[in-house]
Amino acid sequence: MNVAIIGCGLIGRKRALALGDARDDALRVVCDIDDGRVNLLAQEFGCEAETSWEAVVRRRDVDIVCNAAINSVLEPITLAALKAGKHVLCEKPLGRNVAEAESMVRAAAENGTILKTGFNHRYHPAIREAKRLYDEGRIGDCLTVRARYGHGSRPGMEKEWRSSKELCGGGELLDQGVHVIDLIRWFAGEIREVYGKAGTLFWDINVEDNALAILKTERGVRASFHVSWTNWRNVFSFEVSGTKGYLSVQGLGGSYGPETLELGIRKAEGGRPDIQVFEYPGADESWSREWLDFTAAILEHREPLGSGKDGLMANRVVEALYQSSQTSCVVRL
Repeated sequence: MNVAIIGCGLIGRKRALALGDARDDALRVVCDIDDGRVNLLAQEFGCEAETSWEAVVRRRDVDIVCNAAINSVLEPITLAALKAGKHVLCEKPLGRNVAEAESMVRAAAENGTILKTGFNHRYHPAIREAKRLYDEGRIGDCLTVRARYGHGSRPGMEKEWRSSKELCGGGELLDQGVHVIDLIRWFAGEIREVYGKAGTLFWDINVEDNALAILKTERGVRASFHVSWTNWRNVFSFEVSGTKGYLSVQGLGGSYGPETLELGIRKAEGGRPDIQVFEYPGADESWSREWLDFTAAILEHREPLGSGKDGLMANRVVEALYQSSQTSCVVRL
């Protein structure tokens, strides 16, 4: 299939690199309003450069659009591509709010096209193995989920587009929080109750730089997480506790530290559980694995992991958390 990438920043380049592992797919064109950035990426990957996303989505030689633009234009680009009969991988979050996410999911259904949300964390090797072990029943029935996701931040972050309510729609909840929410839903089921506090504690911005949440799923699982732009070093931790043991994923590689998975099986007599540790020192393959699953879903006429509906549900939880933070009340979905 022929591919167009709209948005030539860090994530757009990651998507272009991921195509290198998909030999049956060809990157035809990259698009960005920044002439220098789009030409640089086009030269690196040997494809055409374009500054008009409207022209890109109309092209007959494009089957898939990878939408890696900023949040404020995710919806119009995705809608136009879906209505033009293209399959779309739209980076998270799926729009700035529930209304934008709903419109994209609806457009995919109406046009018979596949919409995927960019939830590459599902494809990290430690998380994939944790899900396999969980599905096999190795830790029994899920009781709790606990997660932390923190960004090291950098000078001038308050001037970036992520810190703008208009451009982003929100702050850290829509940045790293949606990844955590998606993983909680994947392991523990639909989230039905939320209580949370989102606040701007450090940066001089009009969106949250920290958020804490307590959740309850339809299966009765209790979950909690803290996402932060003031962690001062990158951190990722995702832990699932069950009736027979636990699974703990730490790190994502690179600046987030070594990616590891710990499986602990409790003993009937108590004491220290039987523990196995798995290490994943290789390069981050989550982007290429996600791409391969997306294209396979298109060929097999099925929903991919981290579908458009998953992106919509994550946005609904975020919106409920904003409501809970403002009212100091539990919000039921």
